[in-house]
Amino acid sequence: MLGGSFWVSMLRNGIGAWLMLSVFLMLDRPRLSMKKTVLCYVLFGLLLVVAFSAWYVADQDSFVRFAGLLAFPLIGIFCALHSGDGLNMSLYKISLAFYLLAVCVFCGVDLSRWLFGGNMWADIIIRFLVMGMILFGVKRFQSFYLNNLDFLRDEMDLLSVVTLTVSFMLAALVAYLPSNRFFSVYNMLRMLAILFMAGLIQYLSFHLYIHLGWMHSYQAEKQLLEMNEHFLLRQLEQERKAQEEAARIRHDVRHHCMVLGEYIKKGETEKALSYLQQYVVDAEGTAPRRICDNSSVNGILSAYAGHAAREKIRVDMDVAVEEHLPVRDIDLVAILANIFENAIQGCCSSGKEKREIQIRMTRKGHKIVIQCRNTSAENIHFYNGLPQAERGGSVGISSIVKTAARYEGETDFLLENGMFVARVLLNLAE
Repeated sequence: MLGGSFWVSMLRNGIGAWLMLSVFLMLDRPRLSMKKTVLCYVLFGLLLVVAFSAWYVADQDSFVRFAGLLAFPLIGIFCALHSGDGLNMSLYKISLAFYLLAVCVFCGVDLSRWLFGGNMWADIIIRFLVMGMILFGVKRFQSFYLNNLDFLRDEMDLLSVVTLTVSFMLAALVAYLPSNRFFSVYNMLRMLAILFMAGLIQYLSFHLYIHLGWMHSYQAEKQLLEMNEHFLLRQLEQERKAQEEAARIRHDVRHHCMVLGEYIKKGETEKALSYLQQYVVDAEGTAPRRICDNSSVNGILSAYAGHAAREKIRVDMDVAVEEHLPVRDIDLVAILANIFENAIQGCCSSGKEKREIQIRMTRKGHKIVIQCRNTSAENIHFYNGLPQAERGGSVGISSIVKTAARYEGETDFLLENGMFVARVLLNLAE
């Protein structure tokens, strides 16, 4: 630090607090409304600046040594409590903010020493200008970051975040802590190189995670398209069978008419009526079963129920959903087709003689509950609650989970009494 009164310290600390809180908030999706969040940030920032400035006046030496280290956890905990993005991303964002604060402090202290002989006001002005450039850059970066935040949350686990955070912290501490070091142009350039390399590594790592997120998203879309293709093939197969059945009925109608004509010619009215009644019963027995009122759900389940019947799998369905649901048809295919396809494959690979599939689907208020139970092998292994063993049911599980997440839903998979159970809960919009 380059000295100054309580009010000068207030100014310096205000620049630092404003920088860290602004960077975090610009890259955050807060839990509260933006108005309440900004108010909390302002009050916390003022309290922090006053407390740190009083500390500076009371004991300047300890302030110089430990203020930076203490600011990181204090601001980090506060921001994490108000963030809606989870612990991993909060840790990453507060590390980024602390790194940018270190850049600001380094530029202010070293440039003022190099160009202005360590002038206190030059330090403050340089910090203010650097902070403005940083916030301008973060603002330009904000939309790209927020648009890809879901990819980052999927790809950056806790280990990845800790690794990146340690990289940030090492670079920041090298620049931030030794504020009373011997000044030389060589030392300044060396620390500038360290900060630049740390920033470059972070930037490349950030784009790497975004690229991985895009790649996995494309894979999920590809899997969804393949599932839709399978579904369309099932429907085409059903249509072909329906056409064959219609041709058979047209062929049989001619014979029925001939028989009825003979009865009428002979005046055997009772036999003609009896024959007609038998024909009506047979016709009703061959009519396709209507599973539920929703056409999309009915089509999906009918297609796969026919496939299950050809595999000699008993299917029991209890579905009660209305025609118009606030769920995209492609999402219904992603969930129901994957569940039914996996259930069929699970039955076929179970090696058991008695094979069955039980499907329940109902709407309760603003929620849709889907449950599927199917005969399964016993060698299923789970990792993080998802089946990993090859049983057919592992195919498409990720598609089910991602589609349910689109509706802020939940998924649950387990093995129970020789039956594989898949549960999906979807939260519908008000």
